[in-house]
Amino acid sequence: MIRKYFLERFSWITFYILLHLFFIFVAFLDSAIPLKPILYIVFLSLIMFSIFLIFRYKKETYFYKSLEAREDSLDITNIPEPESPFEKIIENSIINQTEILKQSAAIGQMTLEQEKDELLSWIHEVKTPLTAMHLMIDRLDDELLKSHLTYEWLRIHLLLDQQLHQRRIPFIENDLYIENTDLETIIFDEIKTLQSWCIQKGIGFDIQLDVTEVLSDAKWLAFIMRQLLTNSIKYSENSDITIFSHEQAEQTILEVKDSGRGIDPKDIPRIFDKGFTSTTNHRDHAATGMGLYLTKKAAESLFISIAVKSKLGTGTTITLSFPKRNDFVNITSM
Repeated sequence: MIRKYFLERFSWITFYILLHLFFIFVAFLDSAIPLKPILYIVFLSLIMFSIFLIFRYKKETYFYKSLEAREDSLDITNIPEPESPFEKIIENSIINQTEILKQSAAIGQMTLEQEKDELLSWIHEVKTPLTAMHLMIDRLDDELLKSHLTYEWLRIHLLLDQQLHQRRIPFIENDLYIENTDLETIIFDEIKTLQSWCIQKGIGFDIQLDVTEVLSDAKWLAFIMRQLLTNSIKYSENSDITIFSHEQAEQTILEVKDSGRGIDPKDIPRIFDKGFTSTTNHRDHAATGMGLYLTKKAAESLFISIAVKSKLGTGTTITLSFPKRNDFVNITSM
């Protein structure tokens, strides 16, 4: 701040020094003006000016130091009291800009909430004809056509479900209800939903659950399992997906293992990033890059840690580590 202060006052300090040099120069040229008294006056003047600069430095930089140390927020209560007309101008400018930003943020938030509500309403409305469509597909006699239509219906259903949960993710803490959740029920319900797709791709399941109950939110845990199973089925052909659970260090561990195409090692750190699809099959236009991102966000809110092991061309294992029971004090106290 000292350097900035001297740069700000550089022109004034330069003018003051040049003015005193001018006095000395005039006294040197004019013999009628005694030089020594002029030098003495200039010396005393420089001492007084130095003291004045030190005093003014503290006074003039206090306001700006406070602004520099102030947190970047829209809270204007911590703005220091201005002492000069220029500082008052700066304070008024900050207050006016803050009010404009607050108004813009409020309008943007209101618009976003309205769009979210409209989209959620639309998704719920679309579910009605989608359910009716599923009933009509079930009545078809042509098994091949029925299988193809069911698969396409399932894709629409999963995309709508993903969009619905994507809109709810920012407010997930308001939607959590932690209870004893039956893993077996959730897993079998999700497999049943994906059954037609599994049959079409020749996917089977090997399920071994040593631990069948966890403390979690049933709805969001089902969403996590749906995304993991969807990914495993999407990238597997004519193979089994293994799901097993066990207890380790008072934690429940759930693993979902497939024998699909696997993940390139350089992609593993990025698979949970929003919008990331793949570098090995970058032209896969069906991938949205949102499934695992939403899975990670939901898991973080449930204090579930996710680990991924994969080998390209061999398969992928995703491990869910559920929190210990005592850890849920953090969730229930939200």
